[in-house]
Amino acid sequence: MLKRIALFITFFIGVWTVNAQIFEPVDWEVTSKKIDESTFEIVFTATMEDGWAVYSQFVEEGGPIPTTFEFEEVENLEFIDGVIESEENKVTKLDPVFEMIVPKFFDKATFTQKIKFTGDTGSIKGYLTYMTCNDERCVLGPDVNYAFNYTKEEGLVAVDATSTLDTVIESDSVEKELYGMSPDEMTTITTKVENKSLWYIFGLGFLGGLVALLTPCVFPMIPLTVSFFTKKGDQSRGSGISKAILYGFFIFAVYLILSVPFHLLDSVNPDILNEISTNVWLNIAFFVIFLVFAFSFFGYYELTLPSSWTERTTQGENVGGIIGVFFMALTLALVSFSCTGPILGSLLAGSLTADGGAMQLTAGMGGFGLALGLPFAVFAMFPNMMSALPKSGGWLNTVKVVLGFLELALALKFLSNADLVKHWGLLKIEVFLGLWIIIFAGLVLYLFGKIKFPHDSPIKKLSFSRISFAVLFLAFTIYLASGFRINKETNTFTPLTLLSGLAPPVGYS
Repeated sequence: MLKRIALFITFFIGVWTVNAQIFEPVDWEVTSKKIDESTFEIVFTATMEDGWAVYSQFVEEGGPIPTTFEFEEVENLEFIDGVIESEENKVTKLDPVFEMIVPKFFDKATFTQKIKFTGDTGSIKGYLTYMTCNDERCVLGPDVNYAFNYTKEEGLVAVDATSTLDTVIESDSVEKELYGMSPDEMTTITTKVENKSLWYIFGLGFLGGLVALLTPCVFPMIPLTVSFFTKKGDQSRGSGISKAILYGFFIFAVYLILSVPFHLLDSVNPDILNEISTNVWLNIAFFVIFLVFAFSFFGYYELTLPSSWTERTTQGENVGGIIGVFFMALTLALVSFSCTGPILGSLLAGSLTADGGAMQLTAGMGGFGLALGLPFAVFAMFPNMMSALPKSGGWLNTVKVVLGFLELALALKFLSNADLVKHWGLLKIEVFLGLWIIIFAGLVLYLFGKIKFPHDSPIKKLSFSRISFAVLFLAFTIYLASGFRINKETNTFTPLTLLSGLAPPVGYS
């Protein structure tokens, strides 16, 4: 819904910039082609200006408005199949406006509907709706009407059909009538949309930080570090608490600092992050990196930063005071990299492919750092709460392995991006769904103890939480399988809402 509101805003701005006239970068022509005496093809041809595109009929939910054809029901008329769209000039790629992979046409698009008249006379009439976008803004095209009369003697003859939205926007009252809000109200909504987007990314980062806390590299450090600060003999309890709080703050600051280079890139070229995210070879690189992350989480090897980095930060801890606490926070960030790195990598890749710029990346990093640093401050202030923490054990490795399965599934998303742009045909919707079903079915078997990895402890009895998560992922696997249901109206598979933006379009089949 928010994206739709944003599109109305961009459309309105586009209207203002062309002398208050509706800008129509697409020209439609509706013609007929005779097959035999009673059978015809209605051909819809769109010609677009440079840089503008018209979308396919088959677009995932939450994306742009698809090109849609409506026909009035009349007697003596039979439709043969649905509207067929030509593959010529059709490109399936990342749309920078909607931040998802969508099929669309550049330069020219052709749609064909085959019909048959069952009587001596008849007619066909209706209208089409469409949206057109370039890399910066979108225009909701006016409805295009079409009408043809049929007689056995004359065949199919076009009758006058004009566009239904030839309205000139001249005043605030007209704007309000068309869009339900004034320019000032639209500007306010724009600000709210942007702010919500940043808070959403911040929330995802915070969630990622909470997950990172439950990994073997971080979780055991909480009681050890808090005890170090609060029970140190040469300082008061108040001083220990203040240093623990400062320690938590510095963890948050370290992750914020990591996003600074991206702001420098963004200032040099505002489009650079979008260019990076749409690059085929970078998507392939992300695919390989996520595979490396996944097998690291499975326990086949460990990802670590150079030991010299950790040694230098450890030396800095001896300085004492605020600087020493900062180096302790930096040391934690480095030594926990084998667990936090893959989660951070997912956050980084997700921010880039969302085309949100450096601010979204900073928001995500900030949320991650806050979630990671908060427990150290909270448990220092309320040490009795540490008794409620579960003991370290094999469940920490289980969390890592589950993350490994998720990283494996996300890796396919990046390979799919590259495949859609290059049209390799490697990950069409059937293959993608099939692989995801295998991955999550494997995760279910793992949680039920049927599959084991190198660092897993022997399972004597399945815990309630483990069974609960197994059932949850089993339900998700069944949900994935439901994606193979055929939508009879569109003659494609049924799109899965939860996979919007992750899976290839159902039309890529």
